[in-house]
Parts: sequence; structure tokens; C-alpha cells
Amino acid sequence: MGQKINPLGFRLGTTQSHHSLWFAKPKNYSKELQEDEKIRYYIKNYVEKNMTSSVLALIRIEIEKYVDVTSMKIYIVPAPKDVFNKHYRRESKNLQPNLQKKFASVNKKFDLKTRKDIYVTPKLNFTLIKIFEPYRHANILAKFISSQLLERISYRKAMKKAIELAKKANAKGIRVQIAGRIGGNEIARVEWIRDGRVPLQTIQAKIDYCSYPIRTISGVLGIKIWIFIEGE
Repeated sequence: MGQKINPLGFRLGTTQSHHSLWFAKPKNYSKELQEDEKIRYYIKNYVEKNMTSSVLALIRIEIEKYVDVTSMKIYIVPAPKDVFNKHYRRESKNLQPNLQKKFASVNKKFDLKTRKDIYVTPKLNFTLIKIFEPYRHANILAKFISSQLLERISYRKAMKKAIELAKKANAKGIRVQIAGRIGGNEIARVEWIRDGRVPLQTIQAKIDYCSYPIRTISGVLGIKIWIFIEGE
């Protein structure tokens, strides 16, 4: 029986980095982790509700925490340049102050000059990084397939279209898998298609992976996508 492992965790430290970078004492670790999840959830909801004109999709959020500052890198798929420039400043003006008010907690810091503990409220900064080839990212393709399935489009047609979009975005290889009661059948099964190379056992190969559940009228389907971006 094969031993399965998450392709992203398998490559940490080589072609994949953590989405959260900070240090915490063991007793504070769970608190910091929960705060990261709350920050991501808040930003995702804010973008979906208030920035739909300037942002087409949110890919991921990376968080770096220091004593006096917390930095966030928000990877987005922007709208066309003129639309983005027109709406972005108006839609995003409340994001940073709201984050600061909701999530900025007081940290204790040891001051070397006074040899005493001081308390610092860290600043929250965020940077938007624009991605112009969204279909090289597995979560964007998974959302595309889910939208196609919800519109009652054939799963084979949706999978082939996703592969076509990934190849146009210069992906070296892609594998798409759908599991569950596909097409409303009573017996659950797994269907998958692969195009090109997807070397899952090669650590130096940069693989993007996404597992995405979708609720349909016949039950929950699981979509998994592996994209070979670059490497050996």
C-alpha cells in the first residue's frame, strides 16, 4: 500500500515555504496559530465583500510576525489595470485600520538599555502582490472546476478545460482528480486525468497542490489538483 503525503509539506524548505513565519513560546503557540486563521478569514471576507471590483481572486496570504510589526503579503489576481486603479484605493482604505483595531495585541519586549520589560503594540502592514498567471495556481483551478460542476457542466469537460487553462499558463504538467458521487450516481468513484509530467517523488520539482471540497445536490465531491510548475 502506498504511503501518501501532502506535496506541499513534503517540499518545505526546498521549493515550498511556510505561509506563517514567526516564533512563539510553546504556551502561546496555539493562540498565535488561531490568530493567523482569524486574520486570513477576516481578509478573505473583506476582499469578497468590499473589493470585488478591483480583485478577481485571492490566492493566498503569508504572515510574518515580529515584536513591533506584523507583515502580511496578500497574493491576488487583479482586475484589468484601469479598473484596479479606479477602485482599489477606495475599496481598501478601511482594511488596514480595521485589522489594526481588531487584531493588534500587546507584546512584551525586553529592552537592553533599561534592562526592563516594555510593552509594544505591533503595527499591522499589508502588501498586495499581483499574480498575472492565475491558472498556474491549483486553488484557482479548483474553484474554476467547482463553479463548472455547480452549473451542471460535465465533469470530464470541466477537467479538460482546467488542463487546457493550465497548459496555456505554461505549466509543465497537471493532474486533476474528482472523487465522490460524480454525476449523481449512487456509487461513489474516483475519476482523474493527467497531462504532462507530475513528478511527486522529486523534492526539487515545484508542485502546487490543492484539495477543495464542493457541496452538490447529490453530496460532497472532493477536487484535488497537482500542478508541476518548474524544476527537475
